[in-house]
Amino acid sequence: MDDSAAQGPVLGVTRSLTGRSWQWRAGDARIGLGIAQRLELPEVLGRLLAARGIGLDDAGDFLEPKLRALMPDPARLADMDAAADRIAAAVRSGEHVAVFGDYDVDGACAGALMTRFLRDLGCQVTPYVPDRIKEGYGPNAPAIAALCDAGASLVICVDCGIAAGAALAAAEGRADVVVLDHHKAEGVLPAVLAVVNPNRLDCTSGLKHICAAAVAFLAATATLRTLRRADWFARRKEPDLLALLDIVALATVCDVMPLTGFNRALVAQGLKVLAKRGRIGLAALLDVAGQKDMPSAHTLGFVLGPRINASGRIAEADLGLRLLLSEDAIEARVMAEKLDEVNRRRQEVEGDILGAALAMAEAQVAAGHAVLLLAAEGWHPGVVGIVAGRVKEKFNRPACVAGIAGG
Repeated sequence: MDDSAAQGPVLGVTRSLTGRSWQWRAGDARIGLGIAQRLELPEVLGRLLAARGIGLDDAGDFLEPKLRALMPDPARLADMDAAADRIAAAVRSGEHVAVFGDYDVDGACAGALMTRFLRDLGCQVTPYVPDRIKEGYGPNAPAIAALCDAGASLVICVDCGIAAGAALAAAEGRADVVVLDHHKAEGVLPAVLAVVNPNRLDCTSGLKHICAAAVAFLAATATLRTLRRADWFARRKEPDLLALLDIVALATVCDVMPLTGFNRALVAQGLKVLAKRGRIGLAALLDVAGQKDMPSAHTLGFVLGPRINASGRIAEADLGLRLLLSEDAIEARVMAEKLDEVNRRRQEVEGDILGAALAMAEAQVAAGHAVLLLAAEGWHPGVVGIVAGRVKEKFNRPACVAGIAGG
């Protein structure tokens, strides 16, 4: 490939139909050639990898990601040892553990992973997902208090909790709290037993781009290590964490994490687990969606993900979580069909709102507005975020979309 080609049209095209300029993505030709030579690949493939930012030493793992080579030590994450020690203590004592999650795919997957992991270790586990409309995102004091009232002595927050210090104070003196999150952590950290978050400003793990389910997977790995050191499995069966990688892969793709390094290995191995259809809920959802081919990242992001997400947006917040935890084929089929129907309804609601929002946006663009502010009575709060993203993409300017309730 001639270096001069990178300065000219892309495959003979200079602009798209919408008028956007097409440009070659910059890439070091020498790195691309080095990749091709080392891995015995066509030069064009080496150049494409270099253009994607893949270095010479990373190219092999990018093309053939192996978890054994790319799995980080969980202890690199701040507070992970404290979290693992407390979770392991709950296992040894047979404590009642509450898992407080979120209603999106990552939250459902992280909640399902931690719930299944702890149940396999003999714990009584109560998973909880807040209602998007009634409770909003993240932990709230009444819900935390209710979980403590029900007997939980340990509350594990997954995909939430990093900014919920006030709400988590409801557990003070009643239950220990461990936060497993990945959202920005630029405020005061909650005053709880452990806060595991690769985006903590004091965390030097280098794992800032993993999802909450991956954080939960690392926490489970660290907990098993702690239990092994205590000879807990001398007469007990050890859970197979690799069997949970299908839901970690689902969360990684649906939360739009970069598919490089550790994430790439999680997805590659998770797809192998998903292909075996051992998780009854996901197998039912694949059947309902008419998916018979080998699963791919597209299957995760565009077939399974939207159906699980739809429930948290406009229906029962915990339906996706319950599907992931189901061990009954008939029950799973019923839930999968419901998720499929809810997703169709979500598409209809979203389409109606999008049509109206685009018409409003066009008028505001014509009037010279730099920022689009769109609102109408009855617009469902569960889909306005998606609509705002579509409007932003179409008009190339910031968009705020809101539903007006009660006039």
